[in-house]
Amino acid sequence: MQPGLPQTIFTHMIEIGPENAIDYLRSTGRLAAETAATARALAWGVSNVVLRIEPEVGKHFVVKQSREQLRTADDWFSRIDRIYREMDVMAELQKLLPEGVVPRILFEDRENYLFAMQAVSANHVVWKVDLLAGRADINIAETAADYLAMTHTGSFDDAELRSQMIDREVFDQLRIDPFYRRIAIKHPRIEPVISQLIDEMSATPVCLVHADFSPKNILIIRETNSTSARLALVDFETAHFGDPAFDLGFFFSHLLLKTVMHTARADEFLNLVRMFHSRYFAAIDRLAAEGAMSRGELDRRSVGHTAACMLSRIDGKSTVDYLPQPSDQELVRQFCLGLLTDPPPSLTATFERLEQRLGTL
Repeated sequence: MQPGLPQTIFTHMIEIGPENAIDYLRSTGRLAAETAATARALAWGVSNVVLRIEPEVGKHFVVKQSREQLRTADDWFSRIDRIYREMDVMAELQKLLPEGVVPRILFEDRENYLFAMQAVSANHVVWKVDLLAGRADINIAETAADYLAMTHTGSFDDAELRSQMIDREVFDQLRIDPFYRRIAIKHPRIEPVISQLIDEMSATPVCLVHADFSPKNILIIRETNSTSARLALVDFETAHFGDPAFDLGFFFSHLLLKTVMHTARADEFLNLVRMFHSRYFAAIDRLAAEGAMSRGELDRRSVGHTAACMLSRIDGKSTVDYLPQPSDQELVRQFCLGLLTDPPPSLTATFERLEQRLGTL
């Protein structure tokens, strides 16, 4: 082991950070000793270390390494070998999505639970940042809907993928336990509904599920001197073969929370939500309108997941920081509890219910 490279409780794992990443890359022959380079941390979630490596000569790239303990106020742990699943999912998605949407893996170091991938242009914008700033771009929503639909329909009923990615332990550690079980403890009256949601989701493994499909993991690359933009997707460690209703509920929860944040412009943000919904289901109708993936059945299951995921960002283990006002938090809480105890028949009706609630303020 090279001097200055600290070792964790994992016998052979070297923890990488901005201060030692360049030494690590040189010592493993992945960066020439004579090449000057810098490493800087990227703000990609709370569960990993993600570094952008910027050599003076050659292309930039990104190194990602798992951490067992997540960076949250409450103790939160997950298997570090989840990064192996992430690499497998990225390889599959490169078959299902257009070139460049998912960064290509450059090398892996399984002993140290890390891999390197192509770097997205440094001029990219995280969609979450745009949304928080009040920019509701319909074109971004349409493209994101296309990519999620391609993921679900392209992997639908794939027996090989089911066998390879049916293990949901990491999904349980990072989503079901800190989100669903946590709100059931906080609000005991919804515990039967949450248990039913978990059971139904477990019984409906029909396609590849991202399980972290949110604006923070959608990067916007705007071309120089052009109004067009392309998207890149990142962060697949919770992906598994499961229920696409979770992806929809998780995604819509993020957009609806931002709609509450921008109450004065709720109509604009709800238009974005409805556009995503329309675009996604148009693709589903064309490509996989059967059984658990049919519009009516998938739409119905997604209502409960939207409510549970949305409520978990107020009362779960990982809460949003952009709704600091108790009045906004209580609005979200009561809206979601209402969805769970008196569910509307569809996502469309869910959006209408929030529109009516915000319209009375």
